[in-house]
Amino acid sequence: MSAIYEKLRADIIVAMKARDSATTLALRTADAAIKRAAMDGNKEIDDALALATLRKAVKNLADARTEFEKGGRADLVAANTVEIALLEKYLPAGLEAAKLEALIAEAIAATGAQSKKDMGKVIGALKQRPEAPLIDFGAVSKLVQAKLP
Repeated sequence: MSAIYEKLRADIIVAMKARDSATTLALRTADAAIKRAAMDGNKEIDDALALATLRKAVKNLADARTEFEKGGRADLVAANTVEIALLEKYLPAGLEAAKLEALIAEAIAATGAQSKKDMGKVIGALKQRPEAPLIDFGAVSKLVQAKLP
C-alpha cells in the first residue's frame, strides 16, 4: 500500500472528525479517483499510481479554474483554488526553475536538437531522467519551444 495513499486516507478520517465537509469531499474524491485508477488498470495502489492520479486531478482542477475565471465565477474559482492547494500537499515539490533550465539545456545538447521539429527527442530525453517524476512536462514543453528556433 502506498504511503501517500495511506496519508490521504488518514487525513480523510481527521477531516471527518473535524466535520470539515469541504476537505472531506475533496479528499474522498481523490480517494475514489485513485481506487478507480487502480481498478481500471487492475493494479495495486502504489506511490506512482497515487501520484499520477493526484497530478491528473490537480491539472483538471486548474483547467476548470481557468474556465471559471473566464466565466466570472469567483465562488467556484475560490473553491477550486482551495482544493488544488489541498491536493498539492500530497505531491512532491517540483524542480527549481534554474535546475529545470539546466536539465533542458543538457537534454537539448545531448539530443542535438536544432529546431522545434526535434522537440520530441528533447522531451523523450527528459522523461528518461531520474528527475522525471518531478517535472511538469506541460511547462517544459513551453520552455523547450522557447529555446528551440
